[in-house]
Amino acid sequence: MTIASETRAPPTWSISRAGSSPVQRRRREAAADLADALATRIAGEVRFDPASRALYATDLSIYRQVPIGVVIPKDVADVEATVALCRERDVPILGRGCGTSLSGQTCNVAVVIDFSKYMNRILAIDPDSRRTRVQPGVINDEIRKAAHKHGLTYAPDPATHAYCTLGGNIGNNSCGAHTVMGGKTVDNVEELDILTYDGLRLRVGATNDDALELIKNAGGRRAEIYSRLKELADRYADEIRRRYPKIPRRVSGYNLDDLLPEKGFHVARALVGSEGTCALTLSATLRLLPWPPKRSLLVLGYPDITSAADDAAEFRVLGPDAIEAFDGHVVDNMKRKGKPLRGKPLLPEGHAWLLIEFSGEEQKEANDKAEKAFARLKRIGTHASGMRLVEPEGEQRLVWEIREDGVGASVIPGIEEAWPSWEDAAVPPERLGDYLRDFHKLNERFGYTATLFGHFGDGCVHARMTFGLKTKEGVARFRQYMYDATDLCLKYGGSLSGEHADGQAKGELLLKMFGPELIQAFREFKTIWDPHWRMNPGKVIDAHPLDANLRLGPDYAPRHVKTHFRYPDDHGSFAQAAERCFGVGKCRTPGDSGQIMCPSFQATREEMHSTRGRAHLLFEMMRGDSLKKS
Repeated sequence: MTIASETRAPPTWSISRAGSSPVQRRRREAAADLADALATRIAGEVRFDPASRALYATDLSIYRQVPIGVVIPKDVADVEATVALCRERDVPILGRGCGTSLSGQTCNVAVVIDFSKYMNRILAIDPDSRRTRVQPGVINDEIRKAAHKHGLTYAPDPATHAYCTLGGNIGNNSCGAHTVMGGKTVDNVEELDILTYDGLRLRVGATNDDALELIKNAGGRRAEIYSRLKELADRYADEIRRRYPKIPRRVSGYNLDDLLPEKGFHVARALVGSEGTCALTLSATLRLLPWPPKRSLLVLGYPDITSAADDAAEFRVLGPDAIEAFDGHVVDNMKRKGKPLRGKPLLPEGHAWLLIEFSGEEQKEANDKAEKAFARLKRIGTHASGMRLVEPEGEQRLVWEIREDGVGASVIPGIEEAWPSWEDAAVPPERLGDYLRDFHKLNERFGYTATLFGHFGDGCVHARMTFGLKTKEGVARFRQYMYDATDLCLKYGGSLSGEHADGQAKGELLLKMFGPELIQAFREFKTIWDPHWRMNPGKVIDAHPLDANLRLGPDYAPRHVKTHFRYPDDHGSFAQAAERCFGVGKCRTPGDSGQIMCPSFQATREEMHSTRGRAHLLFEMMRGDSLKKS
């Protein structure tokens, strides 16, 4: 199927179920032909077997789509050959790193290109210019560790920083605790080396008028792209300036604002956050920021999370490096899961906590900043029920572990199942407390509970919700909730996503946030890069419905098998036990971090040898359909 250049219909490739219809047979034959062609053309690994496809069918979201196959490239030549062979056959592609996206953007009926095993190096680091160039599969923390040796850092550090990859950070416009100090991923990308579906490889970045004229005069596909981007930006400039919320954490939608003249017509930054729907990132040049050697952590306890939100914005003017929060539900769930809470004794009295980090060249400088901040807060009034200044680096790390473990503290199969989707809405920081009060009322109306944590200094809230998606009624309620939550967020001038991008979970909701004119601009932006809509189709723009492709939807009917063990915490169900892993990926943490969970993964760098991979294979075996002979 060929798609006209200005249309939006995604391809209908699917080989996820075995069958005997002529169409199904042709698809299986086409997949086998592609696999054979790839095996003869690339040095990397080609995996179209059912087990490999099952491993990549989900990410850290509520969604599931079985891919056509998986390619693990060894170098750029492998990526170019893979894209060329897929293009010859009109097959969609999806770039993937760690697979920890929360909105369904890293699972698709496509050929998945996994950059994490081989294309994972820091190519160069220049302390003088404060720049580094990296491959897409490099782990976020590896960049930060290398930079720290020079008194520098890479600011965006999501809670998954120990194992998430930079390509994923770029795809999602990831943020993290230290974006109060250094901004989102988009603010830290200087250049991208990219590959388009039609085979064009180019380096993009900021583009002044003289450079733009040179590109246009050279002619060819690159000139066409730049000319159309400039025309698009000029035509929609007023609407972009009017509709894009002016808040620290607007991540939703494409970054068309970075094509405006006041932002330097920055083509690389316009592609950040596009979730692999426009081009593949082959390497990235990033900016680095100063990283003072000493830190102090001010921990404030509150009677509830809304009181913590009320105070968070007050700290922004005092120059902290981070302003984070988590509620008591995170702590309670960690206890219920039997997880260690070594930092709990360091928390002051309260049922919610605010963490404010300050830095300095000397410890006294960092401590003085923290003490002055709390003194100012007391003068203007605070609801804090307790305060503690944590100075030793090891103790600070223990407190941070509680905050970062919130990402995996919310799903307790058989007891409480809380899922992402309304995951990371962001509002103006000064309005966060009022937003959360209305958010609690909304949840009460729908009968949902939420585990809350997030980047309160930037007005961004992570919420894991008890949606209940295994029944038709539950899915219908979830769908209505997503629309009502959107209205609430927009009422406060917010963004539907403040960190983890739109994917499928929020794609269909973007019309409410941006309006029909900018939605058309998004379609045109994608079409400029990907005329036939084969790059990660059905995500961000004209996305699949938010209640489609559910991992555990009403049609989920796992096998019931007889087992020797009784699994009392999972109602005697081995299938339910396999559901316990929903994809956090912490088991992929490198061994030098001191948190080795999975030695076999450390040795092989293979998803199937991670704890997550094994759990997902068991889940698919209990489900059955994607592992049938095809």
